[in-house]
Amino acid sequence: MIYLQLFLSFLQIGLFSFGGGYAAIPLIQDQIVATHGWLSMPEFTDLITISQMTPGPIAINSATFVGIKIAGIPGAVIATVGCVLPSCIIVTLLAKLYLKYRNMDILQKILTTLRPAVVAMIASAGISILISAFWGSNTIISMLEPNWSMVIIFIICFVLLQKIKMKPIIVMLMAGAMNLVVSVISGST
Repeated sequence: MIYLQLFLSFLQIGLFSFGGGYAAIPLIQDQIVATHGWLSMPEFTDLITISQMTPGPIAINSATFVGIKIAGIPGAVIATVGCVLPSCIIVTLLAKLYLKYRNMDILQKILTTLRPAVVAMIASAGISILISAFWGSNTIISMLEPNWSMVIIFIICFVLLQKIKMKPIIVMLMAGAMNLVVSVISGST
């Protein structure tokens, strides 16, 4: 039964995650945290971090990770196939249709209309992860005392990415090093 749940959950994620990896994050969160409770919100935040650090799309990395955690290697294979299958079918069909009708005004209008929804999904995912990183959960009580070291690391990373245009992998490594230093300092005081 768990294999079917994994397959169907990630089939839904694969089927409805228009807009790429970041747009899929709210769908992944809904399925694995809210609906099935396979991961807690802090574990989900870790999952997204790990998925960003490893090669491949977020949804596929998430499917593999959750599948292994819930049902071992067979679970990983089933969840990953569930996630990839809709994309393979949809992209093949869309490629044929797009190549045939790419100059139609209605198609261009549909694609333009989808952009704000995709941006909203990405922003929603970002805010959820931000809240989890700063406060540990998204409850109002925990919002009273943010983890200031995480806030400072976020600001430094944001500046490095946006103003200095540093490569993301270097920023991620630096963030890990900064957190390690903060942990050592706070553990020795």
